[in-house]
Amino acid sequence: MNGVHDMGGMDGFGPVVREANEPVFHAGWEGRAYALVSLAMRAAQSNIDEFRHAIERMPPARYLASSYYERWLAAVETLLVEHGVVTRAELLAKQDALIDPALIANAIAARAPAAVKENPGAKPPRARYATGDRVRARNLNPAGHTRLPRYVRGKAGVVARDWGVFVFPDTNAHHAGTKPQHCYSVSFDARELWGKSAGCREWVYIDLWEDYLEPIASKTKANISKRTKAR
Repeated sequence: MNGVHDMGGMDGFGPVVREANEPVFHAGWEGRAYALVSLAMRAAQSNIDEFRHAIERMPPARYLASSYYERWLAAVETLLVEHGVVTRAELLAKQDALIDPALIANAIAARAPAAVKENPGAKPPRARYATGDRVRARNLNPAGHTRLPRYVRGKAGVVARDWGVFVFPDTNAHHAGTKPQHCYSVSFDARELWGKSAGCREWVYIDLWEDYLEPIASKTKANISKRTKAR
């Protein structure tokens, strides 16, 4: 979905400052939040794509004012309520008292059946593209979750590598099937993305699923097609 979270290609947020010797967690609560979110997602029977979509749905002002793990906590609260593990009132009550830890543990025990693979034994899908193929990122504006950045939509690039088959985030986030397909590293000339002001020797590599891409016929193939139609 389009939103303030999709910051690729946007400016006005100031420089990216690299922190020397940056710790894994800047405060103790961040480590606890990491563990809590992992546990709570099991209780909600959620997946990483649905979790990302919950972050995307944060109000823009709150998103920009929140730190990395504050966004994690906001997202998992959304998922716990939406999946019926806790109520909004119970979450609000945490300001005055701790929620019983057994609440989450019991939810996991009751709601976490053994995982079942879709279409067991099915052959992996064949790749539509090969290294060196010219492709264009489709100009899509989905209402749900997507891993297709806005700044690359409609832009032409070249397949640099096939990473293999992965679940499709756009459907997986909404429990609409995993829709496994190939994901590619696609290289884009920086000038294709940013215009003539970009460096002529700069390339941007973006991982894109097949459903995000469409082929660009080579000039040779296009000419052959035109001659065939003319006959």
